[in-house]
Amino acid sequence: MGRKGSMTEYTINSSYLDEEMTLKVYTPENFSPLYKYHFCIMQDGNDYFQLGRAATLSDELHGEGKIENTIFIGIHYRDKYDRQDKYHPDGKKQSAYVNFLIREVVPFLDEELPGYHMGSGRTLVGDSLAGTVSFMTAVKFPNVFGNVIMQSPYVDEHVFEVIKSAKDLSSLTIYHTIGDQEYDVETTEGARKNFLQPNRDLNNYLTGRPCSYTFHELEGDHTWGTWQKDFKRALLNIFEV
Repeated sequence: MGRKGSMTEYTINSSYLDEEMTLKVYTPENFSPLYKYHFCIMQDGNDYFQLGRAATLSDELHGEGKIENTIFIGIHYRDKYDRQDKYHPDGKKQSAYVNFLIREVVPFLDEELPGYHMGSGRTLVGDSLAGTVSFMTAVKFPNVFGNVIMQSPYVDEHVFEVIKSAKDLSSLTIYHTIGDQEYDVETTEGARKNFLQPNRDLNNYLTGRPCSYTFHELEGDHTWGTWQKDFKRALLNIFEV
């Protein structure tokens, strides 16, 4: 089956990360600069396109008129160590990566594509550590990124410090999932961690806060099998017409 939308690759020569970063941009069928589009910015971008089936879901949901006009943008990492450096709360490149998102990706997209130029028109997406960096970025800069989809994020004390020091979450829309079997997850550095309990703790914390917050505890483990099945519901939660 042929694709209905179109994939275009752009590169940003990032001064914050000191490397060339590729953006894979999927625009829906009938894309036109006369319309405005939501930006769905996915960390682990190649994984979301290949394993999350983002382009297929875009075709399907746009075709059925179920979601607002949305452009899917994928940003990927070089290898698992690079991913750890950029996405982990204590990763040595995490603050540079956040600067790259805010000060390079957003202005680039706003110039190249017809967006809303406001936080509510931009969504950050990620699984595991990619969900962590998406969440932390939106919490710190809710005027830039108004929505977050985080699937099985890694949650530690650092994440809680950030959320507890946030001034105002009221403009944020957060979609959060964790699998019921995620109590023994092997991490990049080889340690095994319980993802389930810290995510339940985060859910308890966010449930009492003045933001638009959706949480699902899924049947499943810390893999794309779980995330892919849930991704359509996540997209409808944020972009439904």
